[in-house]
Amino acid sequence: MSYKYQKPSLFQAFIPIIFLIVALFINVRIFGDAALDGSNQIILILSAGVATLVAFRLGMKWDAIQNGIVKSISSAMASIIILLLIGALAGTWLLSGIVPAMIYYGLQILNPTIFLVAACIVCSIVSIATGSSWTTAATVGIALIGIGKALGLHEGMIAGAVLSGAYFGDKMSPLSDTTNLAPAMAGTDLFTHIRYMFYTTVPSISIALILFLILGFTNGGTGDLVQKREILAAISSSFNISGWLFIVPVVVIILIVKKVPAIPSILIGALLGAVFAIIFQPDKVRMIGEETHIGIHWKLNEEEYKTQKANTSNTEFQFIGVMKSLFGEVVFTTGVEQFDQEGDELLKSKGMAGMLGTVWLILSAMIFGGVMESSGLLKRIAEAVISKVRSTGSLVAATAGTTIFFNGTASDQYLAIVVPGRMYADIYKKKGLAPENLSRTLEDSGTVTSVLFPWNTCGAYHAGVLGVATGAYIPYAFFNLISPIMTVVFAYFNIKIRKLNSASEPESEVA
Repeated sequence: MSYKYQKPSLFQAFIPIIFLIVALFINVRIFGDAALDGSNQIILILSAGVATLVAFRLGMKWDAIQNGIVKSISSAMASIIILLLIGALAGTWLLSGIVPAMIYYGLQILNPTIFLVAACIVCSIVSIATGSSWTTAATVGIALIGIGKALGLHEGMIAGAVLSGAYFGDKMSPLSDTTNLAPAMAGTDLFTHIRYMFYTTVPSISIALILFLILGFTNGGTGDLVQKREILAAISSSFNISGWLFIVPVVVIILIVKKVPAIPSILIGALLGAVFAIIFQPDKVRMIGEETHIGIHWKLNEEEYKTQKANTSNTEFQFIGVMKSLFGEVVFTTGVEQFDQEGDELLKSKGMAGMLGTVWLILSAMIFGGVMESSGLLKRIAEAVISKVRSTGSLVAATAGTTIFFNGTASDQYLAIVVPGRMYADIYKKKGLAPENLSRTLEDSGTVTSVLFPWNTCGAYHAGVLGVATGAYIPYAFFNLISPIMTVVFAYFNIKIRKLNSASEPESEVA
């Protein structure tokens, strides 16, 4: 830098954090569940403004801050594109009957008592196969939310089970980006990292499954057989339900397993959903097309509209219907009052437009994270934490705390892995600890807790895709809550803490 920049004090580094916490607390108290509609976004931007003022006070120039913001937003662009495409995919999968078919068959197979455990296991399997918690939530996760609600289960419990399974699979899959990123940052190899995670991850998911089983027996839903039959009858009479519809999600899963990038895979899934909608649900597509057509030409009088409609071909109506499912709201009623009340529809999608609020939240969060990182305020806080480290237990606890802190401030799980990974790698080495201790801690506390913050890219994404507020599923995301605790407990009790001289590789190779 060509200008003199003063290193921030610990108090100065905490000023934007304190402002953010206090402002969010007040905001949520006033707005409640509506805080994510825009007010939280404003709080994040105001907090970025406070961080900018601190940076100015320390001698930093605006160009450097702006570059930090742009870099931060750039790192989230892939996630934003995926989020928009997931909105489109959800719309065409609803219109084509894919999601209704999942709900239809799921209601026949599952019951409220075992549903949460089954949902967690299914999501674990899909996530291991795809290496993506995002893909899992956007495919089987959406269907499981619908099935669980139809069975009378609380949506927070369902989302908690879905995300517990999705993040277990995400952690343990060699296809996962974070599972590859963590060992790269720590200095170990992928499969050593995965094997070492088994020690803490298996107990964590086991406890989570036991808790879901207890929830299933004690709070097994309020749905009765009559209501279940009504929903099944409504779905089968409204949609052409067929096993052939599952070709689309299977194709998407195969593409992900074959390591086709997420963006083209999800786009292909959305477009295949559109094709299947025209093939399997032509009446539904035309119905949506006609409803949208009315909205397009609402300024015409009745006679003019009749003429316009008569001149519109069936192909045009189908085009309009498919496009509406990709970008806008599509709602189908079941005929069951509990699920057809406004705002609680069982079969509903908002398309790409429904994701714009989440995109706004991500952009606001990345602005704040960009200012905090580029100004060195996050680094100063991290240094203070490192200076207090003494024992192995305190080192692992500090690592876990730092990754969680970065998830809440930098608002991105990749930064929550990369920055602490760089910070602590040498310290683990100096303490004689094998690098897989660090990589395991980064995943146990970084990957899984990203979904617990509404303004983190992961928290915002899953809340938007599943249609369940972060605050509603946090108490039930058992695996995500237990994992960081488990890794710290193992460290303090010196369980499976590998030393450099006892690692499977020679010290020179893992250092």
